[in-house]
Order: sequence, then C-alpha cells, then structure tokens
Amino acid sequence: MSTPLWIREAEVASLVDMGEAIEALESGLLVEARGEARNMIKTHVGWEGATLHAIGAAFPSAGFSGTKTWSHTKGGASPLVILFDSATGALCAVIEAFVLGQLRTGAASGVATRWLAAEGADELAIIGTGKQALAQVAAVAAVRPLRRVRVYGRDPRRREELVRRVGDELGLSARSEESVADAVRDAPIITTVTRATEPFLFAREVARGAHVNAVGAIVPAAAEVAPDLMARAGRIAADSVPQARELSRELRTALGTDEAGWARVQPLSALVAARKPRPADEDLTLFKSLGTGIADLSLGMEVLHRAREHGLGLPLAAPQRATPRLRPRRVKEGVHGGDERI
Repeated sequence: MSTPLWIREAEVASLVDMGEAIEALESGLLVEARGEARNMIKTHVGWEGATLHAIGAAFPSAGFSGTKTWSHTKGGASPLVILFDSATGALCAVIEAFVLGQLRTGAASGVATRWLAAEGADELAIIGTGKQALAQVAAVAAVRPLRRVRVYGRDPRRREELVRRVGDELGLSARSEESVADAVRDAPIITTVTRATEPFLFAREVARGAHVNAVGAIVPAAAEVAPDLMARAGRIAADSVPQARELSRELRTALGTDEAGWARVQPLSALVAARKPRPADEDLTLFKSLGTGIADLSLGMEVLHRAREHGLGLPLAAPQRATPRLRPRRVKEGVHGGDERI
C-alpha cells in the first residue's frame, strides 16, 4: 500500500498545466459516459454570508473515491480534495485544492468550448475579474486560437489588472470594456464568472453563432444569464444535469418543470463522448458550470499519479486500521441514581 501524501498548492501548479487539465478532465468524462464513474451531487449549507460545500465522486475502475470540501467565507477558503482507495477505504492523498479548483473549473469551460464553440471563434469576452478569471481565459485559449480578449468587471482597477495579466502571463491581446454590452458585442465566445445575484447577460446582447460559458452562479441565490438567453440556446450542456436541476436558478427559472425543455440539457460527458463539432448554422450554445466531484477527482487522480512519479508531496502517517478499545467511564454512586454507566 502506498504511503498517503499531502500535496501542496505549489506542487499542484508545477505538476499540471491548463492543457493537461483539459485532457485529464476529458478522460474522466469519458469514464463517466461509460457508466464507470459516479458523481455525488453537491451539498451545501449557508450562514451569515458564508457557505460550506461538499462534492465527490467514485472511480472504482481507477481505484479511487473521494470528496472535495471547502468553507467559503468572507475571510477566504481552504479547499481540500481527499482521495481514498475505492476498494479498501484507505487514505491515498490530501490535496490542497485552490489551484486544482481553478484548473478544473477552467478545464470544464475549455472542454465545453472545444465542442460547442464555432471552429473559427477567435475572440473571447470575459465578464468577471476575480480569482477564476485568468484561468478561464487560459482554458479557452487552450482550445481556440484567440486573437483578442475583451474584459469587463465593475471595478476599473481590477479590469486593467486582468488585461495586464492576460498579456503578460498568457501572451494574448486584451482590452478593457466599459459595460457588459460593449464586451460581448459580436463576441463568438463569452464566459461569465461573477458573484452576481441577478441576471446581467440578455439574449439581445449576444450575437448569432456565439457560445456562452456560464460559470459563476453555483448556488440558487446567484444568477448571471437571463431566461431569454437560456430560451434562445439551441443546445445546453451542464457538468451535472441533476445538480443543475437542484442548484441552477438560471435553468430552473427558464425551464421550470418542463421536461421537454430539460431534455435540451445534456451532460458534458455525453457531449465529449459524442465528439461532434458544432454545426455551422447553429445559433447559440451554452454551458452551465456548477463544479462536480467527477471533475475534481479527474484532476486529483492525475495530480496524485504525477506526484508519486516525481517524488513530490509530504508523506502522511497511515491511519491505524484497528479499532481502538474504548475505556468505560464509571459514574460515581449517587450522580445518576446510584447506578454505573458506560
């Protein structure tokens, strides 16, 4: 049995780049499409502006099961992916998962863009300038030859900072825009990754033939995409359709209980398995990203494999497998009616 490892953020960043993350995710999605991996629908609880999340998956054919958990607070978050041996339950790894989360969220958009965006799409509008934004640009750039990136966010300083980073770190031409409408006008690819609580992207603003990655709204209290845009989309993919029905206010508002409407929403894994490029005459496509255990484990397993191969990670003491004997505690006579209890 291999010694379990604690794999740190810097090691994750050194082991997998965005292109490799996209390939690892596609491999995991193909396993899911064959029915050989099972996804655990996200569960979460909220309090005072914070949320505790848990997602997971099982890849028994690969020998792993695991979870990702994090507490999102105003003070930050410390996400962890925990991998177990699916046959024995033994701990295999604990992976610090902020970088891994950026990679997997970006990779999902990259996979969706590969199969849903027009083949010649060469311009991206990114709406949102937070911690996920640069990874989202990198993911689209990994599957389409971008000639320009348009950036919009409410804070002008953060817009300019993202423009600078897109140029310096990704080598792409980028420019700041003054509004959502300016950013998305005639853009063939649009990615939204914000904390918006009300829709801001409407059908009238999006050009024919565009593809939209709706990434930011992952709980029912949030929304980015308006119902009229959802209604216009000819094809909609979600990383987990059951999870979308549970958590996506955007899709639930647009589709309600209309089963014919929900039939238009296909799993990202089915899209990958079909491997069909986008028809030239298709109007609008949309990918709803919510984050799945399938995605986290797809990347987590790859990170663990590479860490073992390169001798990285901090060895952890294997947990004792034997059940320790509990020592009974005697209750003094008279405390509970004169009897003795364990």
